[in-house]
Amino acid sequence: MTSNLLSSSALDEETARAEIYGLLAQLFYQVPSPELLAQMRVAVTDAPMAGGFLEEPWRQVVAAARQSSDEEIANECNNLFGGVGKPEVYLYASHYVSGFLNDKPVARLREDLAALGLERDDSMSETEDHFACLCEVMRYLIAGDDVSVSNLTHQQTFFATHIQPWAQEMTEAIAKHPKAKFLVFWQNLPKHSLASRRKVLTY
Repeated sequence: MTSNLLSSSALDEETARAEIYGLLAQLFYQVPSPELLAQMRVAVTDAPMAGGFLEEPWRQVVAAARQSSDEEIANECNNLFGGVGKPEVYLYASHYVSGFLNDKPVARLREDLAALGLERDDSMSETEDHFACLCEVMRYLIAGDDVSVSNLTHQQTFFATHIQPWAQEMTEAIAKHPKAKFLVFWQNLPKHSLASRRKVLTY
């Protein structure tokens, strides 16, 4: 998916939030492609109104992409999230919620996804509790066409249950990591998006 956020300066807040989740899903699932990084380097950085939703953290992300080479970004992503054995930063809900991978939180998540009519694509190499997978679900719950599934109630429940309890700890781990240079700015996007989402979904 190529995000409209990379080329449009006239998005409403909900569309922007859905696009941010889509971009986060791409970044955290795998090393960003040269094509995506090239788009980012020429992306619009001004919101329709000064101080708009995520304007400053997005501007920082674009600046970081312009200052880093494709190879540097790939190495950074692999250093933090890849490699053989234990990654330096985990991207799985189960790790933060229960201390173990592929644990009870995954089973509950699968039940909730099934209730929404969603399931993991067999081609995906990661379990459903991977941050990228959860971001993609949130994108669908915000921007999907089926209003019986993609609605504020389901956004509220899914976010509060499967993202809010642990995602901030993950972003803080990225921010504190000495090898995070490009990613230290990317972690601001989920942090700001999560904060905004908490406000929207709190009654």
